[in-house]
Amino acid sequence: MNKARAIKIDGESVYIFNSAIYIYESTEGFSLQLDIIVSEVVVKKYKNLDNLIVEIELEDGRLLNLIMHVNSLSGGLPQLNLYVELEDIQEYGDFHIVHENEACFPNIEDGITLEEIRKVEMPDEEVKIKLKLPIDQAEWLMKQKKAALNQLFKDFIYDYWEKQKLK
Repeated sequence: MNKARAIKIDGESVYIFNSAIYIYESTEGFSLQLDIIVSEVVVKKYKNLDNLIVEIELEDGRLLNLIMHVNSLSGGLPQLNLYVELEDIQEYGDFHIVHENEACFPNIEDGITLEEIRKVEMPDEEVKIKLKLPIDQAEWLMKQKKAALNQLFKDFIYDYWEKQKLK
């Protein structure tokens, strides 16, 4: 199974945790498929786009420059499936071929955890909290800048979380 050493999407390097590149054969024809495990941030950025300019450096040093379509795969680890229809598969002669009636798709999730992915790139999520506080605390909170409050709550939650783990 061929793997990618490095990937650029629309000119931007993307950190990949694992990958598989193969040819998918269906009754409709052939397509080149690139399955990649990436961070949640990368999935969020690219999952709703139709076409991407993808530069793939294979482990053997070959470079592929393609315009590919995107599928975001749900469940499991954050991953993208990029694909392009092929007219001629001759130049991809050493690529593994997966037939549509086979169930032997490459398992690129093996040995990777979400925790490892988040150590490389932790996504941020906006959270709205309603609190009932004494007026002096509420006034103090309203005077603070958003960035300072974000850091205050991150620090508080991480400290509290660590103390709970020790109990």
